[in-house]
Amino acid sequence: MLRKIFALMKKEFRTILKNKKTRMVLIIPPIAQILVFGYSASFDLNNVSYAVYNEDSGLASRQLLARFRGAQAFHFVDTVNHGDGIAPLINEKKVMLVLHIGPDFTRNLSKGLPGKIQVILDGRNSNSAMISLNYVRNIVMGFNTHWTAIHGGRHVPGQLVVSSWFNSSLDSHWFIIPGIVALLALVVTLEVTALSVAKEREAGTFDQLLVTPMTPLEILIGKSLPGFIIGFIEATFIIGMTILWFHVPFRGSFLVLYVGIFAFLLSAIGIGLMISSISITQQQGLMGAFLFLVPAVILSGFATPIENMPQFVQYITYLNPMRYFLIIVRSTFLEGASFGLLWNLYWPMVLIGIATLTAAGLLFRNRMY
Repeated sequence: MLRKIFALMKKEFRTILKNKKTRMVLIIPPIAQILVFGYSASFDLNNVSYAVYNEDSGLASRQLLARFRGAQAFHFVDTVNHGDGIAPLINEKKVMLVLHIGPDFTRNLSKGLPGKIQVILDGRNSNSAMISLNYVRNIVMGFNTHWTAIHGGRHVPGQLVVSSWFNSSLDSHWFIIPGIVALLALVVTLEVTALSVAKEREAGTFDQLLVTPMTPLEILIGKSLPGFIIGFIEATFIIGMTILWFHVPFRGSFLVLYVGIFAFLLSAIGIGLMISSISITQQQGLMGAFLFLVPAVILSGFATPIENMPQFVQYITYLNPMRYFLIIVRSTFLEGASFGLLWNLYWPMVLIGIATLTAAGLLFRNRMY
Protein backbone atom coordinates (compact mmCIF):
# COMPACT_ATOMS: atom_id res chain seq x y z
CA MET A 1 0.00 0.00 0.00
CA LEU A 2 2.73 2.45 0.96
CA ARG A 3 4.67 1.71 -2.22
CA LYS A 4 1.63 2.47 -4.40
CA ILE A 5 0.87 5.68 -2.49
CA PHE A 6 4.49 6.79 -2.77
CA ALA A 7 4.46 6.10 -6.52
CA LEU A 8 1.33 8.21 -7.01
CA MET A 9 2.73 10.96 -4.81
CA LYS A 10 5.96 10.96 -6.84
CA LYS A 11 3.91 11.26 -10.04
CA GLU A 12 1.96 14.19 -8.57
CA PHE A 13 5.16 16.02 -7.64
CA ARG A 14 6.56 15.52 -11.14
CA THR A 15 3.35 16.86 -12.67
CA ILE A 16 3.45 19.93 -10.44
CA LEU A 17 7.16 20.74 -10.65
CA LYS A 18 7.92 19.95 -14.29
CA ASN A 19 5.69 22.82 -15.40
CA LYS A 20 7.59 26.10 -15.29
CA LYS A 21 4.41 28.16 -14.83
CA THR A 22 3.35 26.02 -11.88
CA ARG A 23 6.75 26.42 -10.24
CA MET A 24 6.55 30.18 -10.65
CA VAL A 25 3.04 30.25 -9.15
CA LEU A 26 4.24 28.35 -6.07
CA ILE A 27 7.28 30.58 -5.49
CA ILE A 28 6.77 34.15 -6.77
CA PRO A 29 3.23 35.03 -5.50
CA PRO A 30 3.89 34.04 -1.86
CA ILE A 31 7.05 36.16 -1.74
CA ALA A 32 5.30 39.09 -3.42
CA GLN A 33 2.25 38.85 -1.15
CA ILE A 34 4.15 38.74 2.11
CA LEU A 35 6.20 41.78 1.04
CA VAL A 36 3.08 43.71 -0.01
CA PHE A 37 1.12 42.84 3.12
CA GLY A 38 4.11 43.26 5.36
CA TYR A 39 4.90 46.78 4.25
CA SER A 40 1.57 48.27 3.23
CA ALA A 41 -1.49 46.58 4.80
CA SER A 42 -3.53 48.21 7.56
CA PHE A 43 -7.05 47.75 8.97
CA ASP A 44 -9.84 49.77 10.59
CA LEU A 45 -12.12 49.26 13.61
CA ASN A 46 -15.82 49.99 14.12
CA ASN A 47 -16.54 48.74 17.63
CA VAL A 48 -14.59 48.83 20.91
CA SER A 49 -15.53 46.55 23.80
CA TYR A 50 -14.33 47.72 27.20
CA ALA A 51 -14.54 47.06 30.92
CA VAL A 52 -14.26 49.48 33.85
CA TYR A 53 -12.22 49.17 37.03
CA ASN A 54 -13.36 52.24 38.99
CA GLU A 55 -11.94 52.76 42.46
CA ASP A 56 -13.38 56.26 42.75
CA SER A 57 -17.03 56.94 43.57
CA GLY A 58 -16.82 60.71 43.08
CA LEU A 59 -18.58 62.98 40.62
CA ALA A 60 -15.69 63.30 38.18
CA SER A 61 -15.30 59.55 37.58
CA ARG A 62 -19.07 59.14 37.07
CA GLN A 63 -19.13 61.99 34.54
CA LEU A 64 -16.16 60.57 32.66
CA LEU A 65 -17.62 57.06 32.51
CA ALA A 66 -20.97 58.46 31.40
CA ARG A 67 -19.21 59.84 28.32
CA PHE A 68 -17.91 56.37 27.47
CA ARG A 69 -21.35 54.85 27.98
CA GLY A 70 -22.84 57.43 25.63
CA ALA A 71 -20.21 57.01 22.88
CA GLN A 72 -21.41 54.93 19.92
CA ALA A 73 -17.93 53.58 19.23
CA PHE A 74 -17.74 51.88 22.65
CA HIS A 75 -19.53 48.81 23.93
CA PHE A 76 -19.56 48.30 27.69
CA VAL A 77 -18.96 44.66 28.67
CA ASP A 78 -18.21 44.32 32.36
CA THR A 79 -17.26 45.99 35.64
CA VAL A 80 -14.06 44.87 37.36
CA ASN A 81 -14.10 44.88 41.15
CA HIS A 82 -10.44 44.09 41.78
CA GLY A 83 -7.15 44.18 39.89
CA ASP A 84 -7.01 40.41 39.38
CA GLY A 85 -10.11 40.58 37.19
CA ILE A 86 -8.39 42.58 34.45
CA ALA A 87 -6.11 39.89 32.99
CA PRO A 88 -8.83 37.28 32.26
CA LEU A 89 -10.94 39.78 30.35
CA ILE A 90 -8.06 40.74 28.04
CA ASN A 91 -6.47 37.31 27.76
CA GLU A 92 -9.77 35.74 26.72
CA LYS A 93 -10.46 38.62 24.29
CA LYS A 94 -13.67 39.61 26.00
CA VAL A 95 -12.66 43.29 25.89
CA MET A 96 -10.31 45.44 23.83
CA LEU A 97 -9.41 47.67 26.77
CA VAL A 98 -9.93 48.24 30.47
CA LEU A 99 -10.38 51.71 31.98
CA HIS A 100 -8.83 51.97 35.44
CA ILE A 101 -9.70 55.03 37.53
CA GLY A 102 -7.79 55.32 40.80
CA PRO A 103 -9.37 56.15 44.22
CA ASP A 104 -8.05 59.75 44.23
CA PHE A 105 -9.32 60.81 40.81
CA THR A 106 -12.14 63.16 41.92
CA ARG A 107 -10.20 64.43 44.95
CA ASN A 108 -7.18 65.36 42.83
CA LEU A 109 -9.31 67.18 40.28
CA SER A 110 -11.05 69.12 43.06
CA LYS A 111 -7.63 70.26 44.35
CA GLY A 112 -6.50 71.38 40.91
CA LEU A 113 -4.22 68.37 40.49
CA PRO A 114 -4.24 66.09 37.46
CA GLY A 115 -6.23 62.87 37.82
CA LYS A 116 -4.78 59.85 36.07
CA ILE A 117 -6.83 57.36 34.07
CA GLN A 118 -5.05 54.13 33.16
CA VAL A 119 -5.94 52.49 29.86
CA ILE A 120 -4.93 48.84 29.58
CA LEU A 121 -5.06 47.77 25.93
CA ASP A 122 -5.02 44.41 24.18
CA GLY A 123 -1.99 44.95 21.94
CA ARG A 124 -2.34 41.72 19.95
CA ASN A 125 -4.35 43.57 17.33
CA SER A 126 -2.18 46.67 17.26
CA ASN A 127 -4.27 48.55 14.71
CA SER A 128 -7.44 48.12 16.73
CA ALA A 129 -5.57 49.07 19.90
CA MET A 130 -4.30 52.31 18.37
CA ILE A 131 -7.72 53.28 17.05
CA SER A 132 -9.28 52.46 20.43
CA LEU A 133 -6.69 54.62 22.18
CA ASN A 134 -7.50 57.54 19.89
CA TYR A 135 -11.19 57.15 20.74
CA VAL A 136 -10.33 57.19 24.44
CA ARG A 137 -8.18 60.29 24.03
CA ASN A 138 -11.00 62.14 22.25
CA ILE A 139 -13.41 61.38 25.08
CA VAL A 140 -10.90 62.38 27.75
CA MET A 141 -10.16 65.63 25.90
CA GLY A 142 -13.88 66.42 25.79
CA PHE A 143 -14.14 65.69 29.51
CA ASN A 144 -11.13 67.92 30.22
CA THR A 145 -12.62 70.82 28.27
CA HIS A 146 -15.94 70.49 30.07
CA TRP A 147 -14.37 70.20 33.54
CA THR A 148 -12.05 73.17 32.99
CA ALA A 149 -14.91 75.32 31.73
CA ILE A 150 -16.95 74.63 34.88
CA HIS A 151 -14.29 74.45 37.58
CA GLY A 152 -11.44 76.44 36.07
CA GLY A 153 -7.80 75.66 36.70
CA ARG A 154 -4.56 75.69 34.80
CA HIS A 155 -3.74 72.00 35.07
CA VAL A 156 -4.93 69.25 32.75
CA PRO A 157 -7.77 67.58 34.70
CA GLY A 158 -7.29 64.04 33.37
CA GLN A 159 -4.09 62.38 32.17
CA LEU A 160 -3.96 59.03 30.37
CA VAL A 161 -1.47 56.38 31.43
CA VAL A 162 -1.35 53.80 28.62
CA SER A 163 -0.27 50.17 28.99
CA SER A 164 -0.41 47.90 25.90
CA TRP A 165 -0.20 44.16 26.51
CA PHE A 166 1.47 41.70 24.09
CA ASN A 167 2.55 44.50 21.70
CA SER A 168 3.95 47.40 23.68
CA SER A 169 4.84 49.49 20.61
CA LEU A 170 1.49 48.78 18.89
CA ASP A 171 3.35 47.85 15.70
CA SER A 172 0.64 46.79 13.23
CA HIS A 173 3.05 44.47 11.41
CA TRP A 174 3.11 42.22 14.46
CA PHE A 175 -0.60 41.58 13.91
CA ILE A 176 -0.76 41.47 10.11
CA ILE A 177 2.28 39.44 9.09
CA PRO A 178 1.65 36.28 11.21
CA GLY A 179 -1.80 36.10 9.63
CA ILE A 180 -0.16 35.79 6.21
CA VAL A 181 1.07 32.34 7.26
CA ALA A 182 -2.53 31.16 7.24
CA LEU A 183 -3.46 33.05 4.08
CA LEU A 184 -0.63 31.81 1.87
CA ALA A 185 -0.72 28.26 3.21
CA LEU A 186 -4.42 28.09 2.33
CA VAL A 187 -3.90 29.61 -1.13
CA VAL A 188 -1.09 27.25 -2.13
CA THR A 189 -2.69 24.11 -0.67
CA LEU A 190 -6.04 24.81 -2.33
CA GLU A 191 -4.35 25.57 -5.64
CA VAL A 192 -2.45 22.27 -5.64
CA THR A 193 -5.25 19.99 -4.43
CA ALA A 194 -8.20 21.59 -6.23
CA LEU A 195 -6.57 20.84 -9.58
CA SER A 196 -5.24 17.35 -8.87
CA VAL A 197 -8.19 15.22 -10.02
CA ALA A 198 -9.54 17.76 -12.51
CA LYS A 199 -6.14 17.84 -14.21
CA GLU A 200 -6.27 14.05 -14.63
CA ARG A 201 -9.67 14.23 -16.28
CA GLU A 202 -8.70 17.06 -18.61
CA ALA A 203 -5.47 15.34 -19.65
CA GLY A 204 -7.29 12.04 -20.27
CA THR A 205 -5.21 10.12 -17.71
CA PHE A 206 -8.06 9.65 -15.26
CA ASP A 207 -9.16 6.48 -17.02
CA GLN A 208 -5.65 5.10 -16.69
CA LEU A 209 -5.80 5.78 -12.98
CA LEU A 210 -9.02 3.77 -12.73
CA VAL A 211 -7.44 0.60 -14.10
CA THR A 212 -4.55 0.63 -11.63
CA PRO A 213 -4.73 -1.75 -8.64
CA MET A 214 -5.00 1.23 -6.28
CA THR A 215 -8.09 1.65 -4.09
CA PRO A 216 -9.94 5.00 -3.79
CA LEU A 217 -8.41 5.49 -0.35
CA GLU A 218 -4.88 4.98 -1.66
CA ILE A 219 -5.50 7.40 -4.54
CA LEU A 220 -6.94 9.95 -2.12
CA ILE A 221 -3.91 9.71 0.18
CA GLY A 222 -1.49 9.84 -2.73
CA LYS A 223 -3.08 13.01 -4.03
CA SER A 224 -3.27 14.57 -0.55
CA LEU A 225 0.36 14.23 0.47
CA PRO A 226 1.91 16.52 -2.20
CA GLY A 227 -0.43 19.36 -1.21
CA PHE A 228 0.32 18.77 2.45
CA ILE A 229 4.10 18.77 1.91
CA ILE A 230 4.04 21.88 -0.30
CA GLY A 231 1.76 23.71 2.14
CA PHE A 232 4.01 22.70 5.05
CA ILE A 233 7.12 24.01 3.26
CA GLU A 234 5.28 27.20 2.27
CA ALA A 235 4.14 27.85 5.84
CA THR A 236 7.66 27.21 7.18
CA PHE A 237 9.13 29.66 4.67
CA ILE A 238 6.66 32.40 5.63
CA ILE A 239 7.27 31.79 9.33
CA GLY A 240 11.00 32.13 8.73
CA MET A 241 10.52 35.43 6.88
CA THR A 242 8.19 36.69 9.60
CA ILE A 243 10.78 36.07 12.30
CA LEU A 244 14.06 36.74 10.49
CA TRP A 245 13.11 39.41 7.94
CA PHE A 246 10.31 41.36 9.64
CA HIS A 247 11.58 40.68 13.19
CA VAL A 248 8.16 39.80 14.59
CA PRO A 249 8.83 38.21 18.01
CA PHE A 250 7.95 34.55 18.41
CA ARG A 251 7.09 33.92 22.05
CA GLY A 252 5.45 30.51 21.88
CA SER A 253 6.33 26.92 21.07
CA PHE A 254 7.01 25.71 17.53
CA LEU A 255 5.39 22.41 18.48
CA VAL A 256 2.14 24.22 19.36
CA LEU A 257 2.29 26.15 16.09
CA TYR A 258 3.08 23.18 13.86
CA VAL A 259 0.34 21.03 15.36
CA GLY A 260 -1.97 23.86 14.31
CA ILE A 261 -0.41 23.89 10.83
CA PHE A 262 -0.99 20.14 10.52
CA ALA A 263 -4.67 20.45 11.48
CA PHE A 264 -5.14 23.47 9.20
CA LEU A 265 -3.52 21.80 6.18
CA LEU A 266 -5.62 18.68 6.80
CA SER A 267 -8.79 20.74 6.52
CA ALA A 268 -7.50 22.73 3.52
CA ILE A 269 -6.54 19.54 1.66
CA GLY A 270 -9.96 18.04 2.35
CA ILE A 271 -11.70 21.12 0.94
CA GLY A 272 -9.37 21.23 -2.06
CA LEU A 273 -9.89 17.55 -2.93
CA MET A 274 -13.64 17.88 -2.48
CA ILE A 275 -13.61 20.75 -4.98
CA SER A 276 -11.40 18.75 -7.35
CA SER A 277 -13.58 15.65 -7.16
CA ILE A 278 -16.63 17.52 -8.48
CA SER A 279 -14.69 19.50 -11.13
CA ILE A 280 -14.46 18.26 -14.71
CA THR A 281 -11.85 20.75 -15.93
CA GLN A 282 -8.98 22.68 -14.37
CA GLN A 283 -10.89 25.91 -14.93
CA GLN A 284 -13.76 24.60 -12.81
CA GLY A 285 -11.27 23.57 -10.13
CA LEU A 286 -9.72 27.03 -10.07
CA MET A 287 -13.13 28.70 -9.94
CA GLY A 288 -14.21 26.42 -7.10
CA ALA A 289 -11.05 27.21 -5.14
CA PHE A 290 -11.54 30.94 -5.74
CA LEU A 291 -15.19 30.79 -4.67
CA PHE A 292 -14.14 29.23 -1.38
CA LEU A 293 -10.98 31.28 -0.82
CA VAL A 294 -12.47 34.80 -0.91
CA PRO A 295 -15.25 34.17 1.66
CA ALA A 296 -12.82 32.15 3.78
CA VAL A 297 -10.42 35.10 4.05
CA ILE A 298 -13.19 37.64 4.69
CA LEU A 299 -14.86 35.46 7.34
CA SER A 300 -11.62 34.51 9.11
CA GLY A 301 -10.96 37.74 10.98
CA PHE A 302 -7.91 38.46 8.84
CA ALA A 303 -9.19 41.82 7.59
CA THR A 304 -12.09 42.69 9.88
CA PRO A 305 -12.90 41.56 13.43
CA ILE A 306 -15.42 38.73 13.56
CA GLU A 307 -17.08 40.45 16.52
CA ASN A 308 -18.16 43.30 14.22
CA MET A 309 -20.00 40.96 11.83
CA PRO A 310 -23.76 40.24 12.07
CA GLN A 311 -24.62 37.40 14.43
CA PHE A 312 -25.73 34.95 11.72
CA VAL A 313 -22.47 35.57 9.83
CA GLN A 314 -20.49 34.86 12.99
CA TYR A 315 -22.12 31.42 13.14
CA ILE A 316 -21.04 30.74 9.54
CA THR A 317 -17.40 31.49 10.43
CA TYR A 318 -17.30 28.35 12.61
CA LEU A 319 -17.20 26.33 9.37
CA ASN A 320 -14.08 28.18 8.23
CA PRO A 321 -10.77 26.50 9.23
CA MET A 322 -8.85 29.72 8.66
CA ARG A 323 -10.75 31.33 11.54
CA TYR A 324 -9.21 28.88 14.00
CA PHE A 325 -5.70 28.85 12.58
CA LEU A 326 -5.44 32.65 12.53
CA ILE A 327 -5.99 32.67 16.29
CA ILE A 328 -3.41 29.92 16.77
CA VAL A 329 -0.67 31.56 14.73
CA ARG A 330 -1.18 35.02 16.23
CA SER A 331 -1.48 33.65 19.75
CA THR A 332 1.74 31.64 19.49
CA PHE A 333 3.64 34.60 18.07
CA LEU A 334 2.43 37.39 20.37
CA GLU A 335 1.16 35.64 23.50
CA GLY A 336 3.28 32.52 23.68
CA ALA A 337 0.05 30.55 24.06
CA SER A 338 0.22 26.90 25.11
CA PHE A 339 -1.79 23.80 24.19
CA GLY A 340 -3.97 24.42 27.22
CA LEU A 341 -5.20 27.73 25.80
CA LEU A 342 -5.53 26.58 22.19
CA TRP A 343 -6.80 23.00 22.41
CA ASN A 344 -10.36 24.04 21.55
CA LEU A 345 -9.10 25.43 18.22
CA TYR A 346 -7.41 22.24 17.00
CA TRP A 347 -10.28 19.79 17.00
CA PRO A 348 -12.68 21.89 14.85
CA MET A 349 -10.08 21.96 12.05
CA VAL A 350 -9.53 18.21 12.40
CA LEU A 351 -13.29 17.62 12.20
CA ILE A 352 -13.55 19.83 9.11
CA GLY A 353 -10.64 17.91 7.55
CA ILE A 354 -12.16 14.49 8.30
CA ALA A 355 -15.58 15.56 7.03
CA THR A 356 -14.28 17.06 3.77
CA LEU A 357 -11.84 14.21 3.09
CA THR A 358 -14.66 11.72 3.65
CA ALA A 359 -16.89 13.67 1.26
CA ALA A 360 -14.06 13.85 -1.28
CA GLY A 361 -13.50 10.10 -0.97
CA LEU A 362 -17.20 9.35 -1.51
CA LEU A 363 -17.40 11.69 -4.50
CA PHE A 364 -14.21 10.23 -5.93
CA ARG A 365 -15.50 6.68 -5.43
CA ASN A 366 -18.73 7.54 -7.25
CA ARG A 367 -16.71 8.93 -10.13
CA MET A 368 -14.70 5.70 -10.36
CA TYR A 369 -17.62 3.27 -10.41
